[in-house]
Amino acid sequence: MTVQKNSYRQIMKATSLFGGVQFFQILISVVRSKFIAILLGPSGMGIVGLLTSATGLVSGVTSFGLGTSAVKNISEANATGDDARASTVISVLRRLVWYTGLLGALVTLLLSPWLSTITFGNREYRLAFVWISVTLLFNQLSSGELVLLQGLRRLQNLAKANVYGSLTGLLISIPLYYRFGIRGIVPVIIITSFITLFFSRYFARKIKTEKTEISRPAILTEGKSMIVMGVMISLSGLTTLVATYLLRIFINHAGNVADVGHYSAGFTIINTYVGMIFTAMGTDYYPRLSTVANDNVQCKESINQQAEIALLILAPILIFFLVFINWAVILLYSTQFLAITGMVYWASLGIFFKAVSWAVAFVFLAKGDGKLFFWNEFVGSVYSLIINMTGYYLGGLTGLGFSFLISYTLYCIQVFTIAKIKYDFSFHKEAVTLFFIQFLLALVSFIVVNLIEYPYIYLPGIMLIAISSWYSFRELEKRIGIREMIREFTQKIKKNSSL
Repeated sequence: MTVQKNSYRQIMKATSLFGGVQFFQILISVVRSKFIAILLGPSGMGIVGLLTSATGLVSGVTSFGLGTSAVKNISEANATGDDARASTVISVLRRLVWYTGLLGALVTLLLSPWLSTITFGNREYRLAFVWISVTLLFNQLSSGELVLLQGLRRLQNLAKANVYGSLTGLLISIPLYYRFGIRGIVPVIIITSFITLFFSRYFARKIKTEKTEISRPAILTEGKSMIVMGVMISLSGLTTLVATYLLRIFINHAGNVADVGHYSAGFTIINTYVGMIFTAMGTDYYPRLSTVANDNVQCKESINQQAEIALLILAPILIFFLVFINWAVILLYSTQFLAITGMVYWASLGIFFKAVSWAVAFVFLAKGDGKLFFWNEFVGSVYSLIINMTGYYLGGLTGLGFSFLISYTLYCIQVFTIAKIKYDFSFHKEAVTLFFIQFLLALVSFIVVNLIEYPYIYLPGIMLIAISSWYSFRELEKRIGIREMIREFTQKIKKNSSL
């Protein structure tokens, strides 16, 4: 097996593994939301949402982005083959997550009266914030262990930690909500965060590392790059959150609160259900790219491979959504949300540009260029906000979908230009060809669903899904030998079932 083929296979295996994990976690989230809605009602759901949002905001500020930045440090240290170096970085990370976790808990504890007032308009929930302050420590410690698994690319253990934590949390939370109702909210938040910590720590401890004693000055020296990079990541995330918040306020004022709900529902489909592919890929892609970050040639190869696999997987899914979006909306929400179909049509085309730009933008993180990453995201957030506001003002919900396409087209051009200038990056001819073929098929699907009436769109629509799927399968066969992979997987299942 060639090195290139093996690399493609690695991407596919990681995507399959964490795609399954993401799907499972989304399913658990849907089930949990249904039970909370039934057992606690709208007010209970509101309390859960407000408590988690408030503590999430505090965590976002006090965690210093270690959950992302430290992946690079661990990956680089592991790639050197120097066990002492890797152990030092791991020890520093574990010490830092204790410091930042305690900081988050302390801030929540001290600001509990103000958090209650700002979040709920009164101080009745001060004690709730006092109790759940401990979850900021638990969550940060969990993040440290998961980062360790991701950075060392122990993907199966990482997947198990996520799945077992989510499932156990669900099985414990439902009886507590059933027994105690709204009074069970705080205990559930605390217990589920502890469960997540338990499983993340359990699987991380399976990795044997040298025990390294580190002084505080050494922690500051080693941890400086993690913190500096993490701060830049946190700031970029904050700009995205602010832009989203401002857009929702604008939609509410220029339109109505129902359109805010429609906007949230539409982009949940795009960013959560379709976007889980990005999350699945990024779990392995970021640490893998970090290990070759100092070699522009290898970086270029990794980015092209990742972009190609992303497009091959996403294209049939996006065309499926274009054809069957009405059924998807009714299944996920209700007929009241069919107004978002036009928005999803345009946004689906935008995902093609997002997939390409997503693969390229990771290079800024992998190379540790925190300032460049921040300014890239900041500029993107600013013009995306302006374009989205304009899109909604001129075209309502459908205009938001069109603005999504325009924003990511510009963002794709932006990250490509920066990467070209800074790192001499370019796309392979094969990647460009693949993009245009799959995008053309999606564009034809877009035209079909907008020009042909229901139910007559289904025949040409299914044909286009089949063509896109066939093309993806053919190209994956060239790159990874997908028939062989399926055969190996089937044989493995048969072998395990016979034991």
